[in-house]
Amino acid sequence: MSMSINSLGANGSMLAQLQRMQQQMRTLTDVANGNHVNQAKVDNSPVYNPSAQAVQAEQAKEPDNVGAFANMLNQAFENVNFLQNDSTNKQTRFDLGDRSVTLSDVMLASQKSSISFEATIQIRNKMIEAYKTISQMQI
Repeated sequence: MSMSINSLGANGSMLAQLQRMQQQMRTLTDVANGNHVNQAKVDNSPVYNPSAQAVQAEQAKEPDNVGAFANMLNQAFENVNFLQNDSTNKQTRFDLGDRSVTLSDVMLASQKSSISFEATIQIRNKMIEAYKTISQMQI
């Protein structure tokens, strides 16, 4: 999951739009928390401009970024599944007396699988939180 937002597409405007949205969300959070924020920093320009025909044509030529993100998530889930299966396999082999598997191998595999699963849960929680935040925004 070392993929950065810059690698999502060649279109710099998408990155600029995401950064502008992120800044707006931070500003709104500060205002909601009672922090005094300079209101001149808020950019109220539309994130999506339906009259931009050139942008729409360019986006049609770009690869599907949603598909790339879905593939990245799928690979991450497959990796977690592989680590859990490997941990279970090593534990079973150790319990059956296989001398090629040491206790430290079993413990390392178990910790790797546990950490990867916890990281996946945290990513899921952050994605749900982001979805809820976006769905509560007024349009």
